[in-house]
Amino acid sequence: MTTVFSIDTHSATPPYEQLRAQVLDGIADGTLAAGTRLPTVRSLASELGLAVNTVARSYRELEAAGAIETRGRNGTVVSLSTDPAAHAAQEAAAVYAARVRTLGVSPDAALDFVRAALRT
Repeated sequence: MTTVFSIDTHSATPPYEQLRAQVLDGIADGTLAAGTRLPTVRSLASELGLAVNTVARSYRELEAAGAIETRGRNGTVVSLSTDPAAHAAQEAAAVYAARVRTLGVSPDAALDFVRAALRT
């Protein structure tokens, strides 16, 4: 899995904080939808050239804030909303996304189908 995260080594902001902020930004702008599986701590640390403890700290802080949840062997995922309607919509979106991936439908086409369905 290739991530969209990057670390600015020249920034005054510590790397763990840069990563934490990028995950929160991804959640806020919809890039990281509920149920999205995040890379393992080790793989992300390797990809970003960070110490494992740096990524682990970001994940711990995100989990404490309720933004992500660790599911043991099932990995770390973006948490579902606590709002019942949003939670149900997020679960439905995750099921739909899994199904269209199985069918080989492109993300753009899948979104077009959703937009059309919402207009009716």
